[in-house]
Parts: sequence; C-alpha cells; structure tokens
Amino acid sequence: MSTRPLHVLLIEPEEASAERIRGFLEGAEEGLFRVDQVARLSAGLEKLSHGGVDVILLDLELPDSQGLVTFERMYAFAPDVPIVVLTEIDDDELALASVQTGAQDYLVQGEVTGSVLTRSIRYAVERHRLLSALRSLSLIDDLTGLYNRRGFSDLGEQYLKLARRTGRSATLIFLDVDRFKTINDTLGHHMGDRALLRIADILRQTFRRSDIIGRLGGDEFAVLAPESSGDPPEVLVHRVKGAVKDFDSSSPEPYRLSVSVGVARFDGDALVRLEDLMAEADAAMYEEKRAKRRVVSG
Repeated sequence: MSTRPLHVLLIEPEEASAERIRGFLEGAEEGLFRVDQVARLSAGLEKLSHGGVDVILLDLELPDSQGLVTFERMYAFAPDVPIVVLTEIDDDELALASVQTGAQDYLVQGEVTGSVLTRSIRYAVERHRLLSALRSLSLIDDLTGLYNRRGFSDLGEQYLKLARRTGRSATLIFLDVDRFKTINDTLGHHMGDRALLRIADILRQTFRRSDIIGRLGGDEFAVLAPESSGDPPEVLVHRVKGAVKDFDSSSPEPYRLSVSVGVARFDGDALVRLEDLMAEADAAMYEEKRAKRRVVSG
C-alpha cells in the first residue's frame, strides 16, 4: 500500500449516514484515508474530473440519479477508479447486477462496520489495480497508451448501452493523419511513430478525462465524447484542428501535421450501434480527405 492517504470520494446525500461513514474511516488506522463528501452525482463527476481520487463510495439513491443507472453513469465517467456501492438498498439482484457491471463491492449501510468498510476499500483498490493491469494487456495501444480498437469498442459499446437507457447523446470523431505515409517514407518509421505520439498527446489535451480516446490502427484515431455539454460536433472538430495547428506553429519537428476529421452524432437511437457511428464518421472523414486532394490537384 502507498504511504499517502487513500483519497475516498463519498457520494452520499444523507448527512447522518455520511457522518457515520466518515467516523468509520477516521477511526481506522491513522492517516489511512482522506475523505471528500458530496451529495449529488453531478458534484461527484465534477470532483472526479480533477483527478486524484483513489476509490469511490457510492450511494445509488441520489437527488439527481437513482438505482443502477447511478452506478452505470459513474462507471462510464471514471472506469479507472474503483467503486464500492454503499447503499441502504438490501437487494440481492441489484447487488449482483452492480458487481456484474463493474462494482468492486456492494455494501448495505445498516450492516457495515468500520472494519468491514476499511477492508472492502483496501481490497477494492488492490483488486482494481490488478484487473486494470491485466485488462491493459489487451485493451491498450502499445505505442500511444491510448485504447486500441478492442478497448475503444468495448468501452464505447458500454457507454452507448447506458446512453440508450438514460436518453443521453454522444459525438463520435474519426481522425486520420494526412500524408502520414510521406512522413514514414521520407523521415523514417521512427519519425512516423513520433508523429503518432504527438497526435495522441494533442487528443489527450483537447478532450476531457471522461471522453474515450483510441488509436484504431495505423494513423487512424477515434474519440467518443459522451455528455459533451451541448457542444455541437463542429465545435469539437474546430477544437481538434486548432490544437493541431497550434502544435505545428511551435513545433521543432521536421514534419508538419494535418488531420482529416469526420463526425457522427448519437442521439439515443436503440438501433444505432457503435460500428454504425464509426462507419458514418469514417465516411465523412474520407470525404474531407478527398476534397483536400481535389483542391491540391486543381
């Protein structure tokens, strides 16, 4: 275990329950936990967006979200943070569904003691670290550290399943590096790899922690931006292209970066799959690439 305190985000609307839980954690081994408490899911998502949270204690019945969908929304936003469900609802089916969906544990508040809660949190953190390491072997792109095609597809489908249930929307962005073969052929594959790393860095800096970013193979990248704060697709495209131009204006690299971008919008249609969105965005991206070639040839 790390010597620093574990940062626990407690999402609990009832102050009496929150005080009880905080008392359990403060009464554990000195300096083991640091607790932040919020009462709403939206406030929890805001806290998580700043990073630094080691584990989430989540009540399912909140003022702005109820039931299993509360867990699903939290898990979709922060799949890299372990979640322990801590709720008044004593329901075996709900407990099983929570664990099957990704919760590390399901605890009923009336049955929890300090030792049980402490042990559950510590096990959740260690188990999640192990599972994350194992999953990353097959879901992470070796070069960029982004999700690979399989990882992007797995997480993307998970989010769309949640979006259908909750009526949320998403924007899918498909991106291809222009003239990438020229970089490889004239400067070497090592320089091509550096260009791909720069694109990965730009995407991380441009999009939010909750957005799903993947390298699908070669010089193709994709981003699924859920709950994108009402930003229209053209704003997201402008943001990406602006970041690439900013890189080019200050980069000492011997190549110039340019990208072609296509977008597709998901508005909750039960018949639309992730692969449909990817095909639509891919087609739009290639149309932009063809338009650029026509301008050059003309």
